[in-house]
Amino acid sequence: MEKNITTDSVISALMNHIKTSDSDFPVHVFPAKMQRIILELNTTCGFPIDYTASAMIAAISVAIGNTHRVEVKRSWQESAIVYIAIVGRPGDCKSHPLTFVMRPLVNADWKNNQEFQKKHCEYQQAIAMSRKERISAGLEEFPKEPKRLRYLVSDVTQEGLSAIHSHNPRGLCLWVDELSAWFKNFTRYNTGSEEQFWLSAFNGSTTMSDRKNCQNSIFIKRPFISVVGTIQKRLLTELANGERAANGFIDRILFAMTKSNGKPRWNEDEVRDDLDREWERILNRLLSVECVVNEEKEPIPTVMRFTADAKRRLYEWQHENAALCDNEMSDNVVSFFCKLEIYVLRFCLILRLVRWAVSDKEPRPSYIEDDDVAGVIELAEYFRSNALSVLTCISEEKLNELHRTVYEHLTEEFSTADGIRIAERFGMKDHTFKMFLTRNLNTLFRRVRQGWYKKLSCYSTNKVTSDEQD
Repeated sequence: MEKNITTDSVISALMNHIKTSDSDFPVHVFPAKMQRIILELNTTCGFPIDYTASAMIAAISVAIGNTHRVEVKRSWQESAIVYIAIVGRPGDCKSHPLTFVMRPLVNADWKNNQEFQKKHCEYQQAIAMSRKERISAGLEEFPKEPKRLRYLVSDVTQEGLSAIHSHNPRGLCLWVDELSAWFKNFTRYNTGSEEQFWLSAFNGSTTMSDRKNCQNSIFIKRPFISVVGTIQKRLLTELANGERAANGFIDRILFAMTKSNGKPRWNEDEVRDDLDREWERILNRLLSVECVVNEEKEPIPTVMRFTADAKRRLYEWQHENAALCDNEMSDNVVSFFCKLEIYVLRFCLILRLVRWAVSDKEPRPSYIEDDDVAGVIELAEYFRSNALSVLTCISEEKLNELHRTVYEHLTEEFSTADGIRIAERFGMKDHTFKMFLTRNLNTLFRRVRQGWYKKLSCYSTNKVTSDEQD
């Protein structure tokens, strides 16, 4: 009990040193040990809270992998797959938090590689022997080539990724420092099938990869590939190029953004010696959970279900989200709101299991609790707000000259009549302005009340309620 009091007091002291206006991330939904790590990295290293916390979601996702799934109904299960983009300007300290958070997985991959190199050397020596020599030496008559176990991949082709995944049924994480390099390479070797692969991979749909000059296919029944990386704010529009704005690709991505526009200042505060080890212990407990496979080496995840109260709260949130979709004019906004319903389920799995990982409790939980769903809803609303900010950035960049001129001359808040008068000054007809206003609700504009609107910026908090939509 004394340890918990100490931890709570440290978190309280850290929060007093942090400008809460710089971050909307609901850190309090995480266990106290994680909160302390996030806040200490913010105060000592200047790591933005949003970046560290979002990177942790990605790391927890891959640590869980195919060991667990969450069940909403008998025919509907979700894994913990996430696609996360850390968004900021150059010099916004995007990569360092991600590097810190992913380090335990890097260490695990390094150890696995050391073991693989040793076994591969032994394998090479064995196959160099004759069959008789192997039997005489007490070795396997027909040696099997060892497989390298890993959690992370970076610059890899779709074919290569499928091959690696076939040896690692637990799952993988694609970690790319610059996400723009990831989606720019979608057409490097073909004309779009890789983009379709990632659309399918998000859903955990069965994948088949045909190798060149080979009649065998790589068949993965339960793919698990999370994605995390950084992207500069000015490159966000490239995410919506081609068909990516229409085929749902951009809607699958969670965006981590900080409202702070200032570059962190160096200070004399030191990072605790055991801070990285504390985070590593949390991930290692999740990694220690065995990924059970059947005779065909296909994973058999443990299924977690919702308590009655948890399901009731979950359904209430979904009904509210559906109401927002019903009243939304923008197809892009609706599409993301729909994907958010999938993410809410995946967040339930992530939050429930990481709460178990920091505790000493055994056995592992079987159910998603009511307070898990409450925390998950706060996470969902954070990412909803950021998605709307990203859509605002993209909408601003795609405006033609006339629309941009009118948008720039509108006051921060304006009435429909005021907007029409400003638009007419630049030659835009009233019905054209009204259409411009309607089509860009919740991306460029937010309705404050009937007949009154507010301009939105990339880093504004674009919170939408069903009342505002009516």
